[in-house]
Amino acid sequence: MQSLIKELHSLKNPKKIAVYKNFHKTKEGEYASGEEFLGLTISQVRNIANQNFSISFSDIHKLLLSNVHEEKYLACEILAVKYKKSFLSEKKEIIDFYLKNTKLISGWDLVDTTAHQILGDYLLNRKKDVLYFLAKSSIVWEKRISIVSTYAFIKNNQFADTLKIAEILLNDEHDLIHKAVGWMLREVGKRNIEVLKSFLNKHYKKMPRTMLRYAIERFPKEERKAYLKRNI
Repeated sequence: MQSLIKELHSLKNPKKIAVYKNFHKTKEGEYASGEEFLGLTISQVRNIANQNFSISFSDIHKLLLSNVHEEKYLACEILAVKYKKSFLSEKKEIIDFYLKNTKLISGWDLVDTTAHQILGDYLLNRKKDVLYFLAKSSIVWEKRISIVSTYAFIKNNQFADTLKIAEILLNDEHDLIHKAVGWMLREVGKRNIEVLKSFLNKHYKKMPRTMLRYAIERFPKEERKAYLKRNI
C-alpha cells in the first residue's frame, strides 16, 4: 500500500495543482474545501490503477478516506478496473462495498468514473430501487451517483429511469446535480431526440438554467435560443 502511494506521489506536478484546486472548488465553504492535489492526469492515475487493481477492499477504503484527491480517485479507478475484470459471482461483493461507501465517493470525477461503470452496469437488468433511494439523499455525491449510474441504461436505449430520476432531481439546488442531469438528458437525446424533447416540453420552463443548457447543447442555435428564452 505504501509503495502504491509513493508511486502516486512521485508523479506530483506542482504546475497543475493550482488549476486543479480551482477546478474542484477548494475554497473555504466549497465542496472540496481542505482537499490536497498532486496535479496528476487521469491517464497517470489510470495506469497505476490498472497495475494494482488486485489490492484489498481494506486498502481501497483507506485511499477513499484520504484528503489527497488523487488517492481517492485512484481508489475509484481501481474499483472500476476490479469490477470490469471480475467474474459475475464476484461483482456482488464490489457492489456491496460501493454502496456501503457512497459517502466517500466525494467528488464529481470520482462519481463519474464509477457510477455507470460499476453500479449502473450491475443494475442494468436488475431492480433499480437503490438509485431512487440515492436520488432522495441529502448528500450531493449520492444524488449524482443516482443519475450518472443511468448512463449504463442509456447506452442500452433504456431511458425510463433516467427520466424518472431527472424529475426527482429537477428542483435540486446544487450545480453539480444540474450539470449531471443535463448531461444524462443530452445523452438520451443523442439516441432518441423525441424522448428528450418530450421531457423538455414538460419541464423546460422550470428546469435550472444550467441543466437546460447541458440538455440542449447539441440542438441547433435557434432552437437553443427558443428554449432558453422561455426558461424562467
